[in-house]
Amino acid sequence: MTSLPEWLYPGPENGWTADDLDALPPDAPRRVELIDGALVLMSPQTKFHMLVVNLLTDSQAGIRPPAGLAVVREMAVKLGLRQRPEPDVMVVKDDALDDLDRTYYLPEDVRLVVEVVSPDSEDRDRFTKPIKYAEAGIRFLWRVERDGRRPVVYTYELDPSIRAYVPTGVHHGRLRTDIGFDVDLSLDLGRL
Repeated sequence: MTSLPEWLYPGPENGWTADDLDALPPDAPRRVELIDGALVLMSPQTKFHMLVVNLLTDSQAGIRPPAGLAVVREMAVKLGLRQRPEPDVMVVKDDALDDLDRTYYLPEDVRLVVEVVSPDSEDRDRFTKPIKYAEAGIRFLWRVERDGRRPVVYTYELDPSIRAYVPTGVHHGRLRTDIGFDVDLSLDLGRL
């Protein structure tokens, strides 16, 4: 039996904190999330996942926010002491981009979070993370699922009175919605 690396065991008896992730040693995996104080090691990404993230972040075909906002990929958002998930794509305030040593954004920096669902992340992406994002006050959430070879995008907006997301649409082929600015993009992955 192989022993686990020492970094895998948290120092405090109450589990990991969001700030502990910045102190992981160089030999620790880079794709790690923190959910409820537990480390979640992310599986290697599939080609479908990569294509969807590339599409959404493409400067010509993807999300094109107005001045003052920017699209970022695969960065964490620190939601609290023991919560630091890593959405696949986010729309954040431009001024949050100034710090080149930044390892996470704060909820007040984030306008939209996008999760591309993978087989190993279905429950987290469908249930756990949306609850955490809503409680943190992030206004818009998109969840991207796979339907054969095509993406389907489920869009949500935060109802602040109940601090929960309400559905705003299910998008096949084309995504047209408003997240404080108009979004209109083709969901055709064949062009990438």
